[in-house]
Amino acid sequence: MPLTIFRRFFFVLVAVFFGALASVAAPADDEAAVVPVKGLCDGLIASMKQGTALDFPGRVALLAPEIQKDLNLPFMTRIVVGPSWKTFSAADQETLVKAFSDYSTGTYAQRFKSYSGERFEVDPTPASVPSGDRIVHTKLFTGGPDPVQLDYLVRKSDEGWKIIDVFLSGTISEIAARRSEYSTVLRQGGAQALIQLLQKKTTDFGH
Repeated sequence: MPLTIFRRFFFVLVAVFFGALASVAAPADDEAAVVPVKGLCDGLIASMKQGTALDFPGRVALLAPEIQKDLNLPFMTRIVVGPSWKTFSAADQETLVKAFSDYSTGTYAQRFKSYSGERFEVDPTPASVPSGDRIVHTKLFTGGPDPVQLDYLVRKSDEGWKIIDVFLSGTISEIAARRSEYSTVLRQGGAQALIQLLQKKTTDFGH
């Protein structure tokens, strides 16, 4: 076989091989991308079903491990803070991640604290975006005429697929809303001001 023809044949084989791998990897990634969303939804329903048997600290203790597993909270903290993140000391960055993580857990514990037949429906087929991330569509049925649409943006990391943002009604980004809310605090008081704000908000949930 002439060298030129051999090279063409080789590259065709390579293209076919990697194309086959991609077709196998995509469904596997789609399935894996749904796992953290399903885990979070199941955790929230479990918390709600506890009802008045759990107080706020009890719901936090129940939800914290699941939220830590399903959400990429360090990444979300960096995005919420924005460009000034790089100017903060390592100690401030670590404290900010903990404060934002505690606040995020507290938010879920406050929002999902009673049960009256609610249920989540998680679409098993996520939408792919050009970055390689996935959007997992869910609906929260609360007994009203229309379910609440919650879409989760998930990204693959060294620790697997994790949630990095939540969109209410498919359009309202939780991270963008938080970034807008905290921008003035960061501009006026830096890392310490945001840490204190997040800690106060978390404490207020329990009152």
